Amino acid sequence: SRELFVLTYGALVAQLCKDYEKDEDVNTCLDRMGYGIGVRLIDDFLARSAVKKCRSYSETADMIAQVAFKMYLGVTPSVSCSSAAGNEFSLILDKNPLVDFVEELPAERASLCYCNILCGVIRGALEMVHLAAEVTFLQDRLKGDAVTEIGITFLRKAEDRKHKRN
Repeated sequence: SRELFVLTYGALVAQLCKDYEKDEDVNTCLDRMGYGIGVRLIDDFLARSAVKKCRSYSETADMIAQVAFKMYLGVTPSVSCSSAAGNEFSLILDKNPLVDFVEELPAERASLCYCNILCGVIRGALEMVHLAAEVTFLQDRLKGDAVTEIGITFLRKAEDRKHKRN
């Protein structure tokens, strides 16, 4: 459940910080964990939401914000398109439940991307519906930014895996 995840997430990040000296290693681990969650979560999302296939990157970004974030985290980020090509979007969170119990990052962990698991979840879920994407934190309130912003850049439509087997 959302509440259990939020309550235990801080302990997970704290343990990873003990296990890894470098913030980059923690960030990579969180992204990898999130990716695994996203790969598995997409089936639950598709079954519970009964959404139809998105026909554009814009529809996909809106679906992530308005349905997936609401369903799993109880928040609805705003979406803005940041490229003329229509393949780059930002999800802007006014409230991030993963940081409800975090005051600030310690000075020695300045390059830690505390919520990097979200990037992995989004990337993993998108890959399972054949959309390759780069997902990164662009701004983070824990680092003094005005908002929390996740950037999604759709790279290309992934080829159907069936064709790669031949």
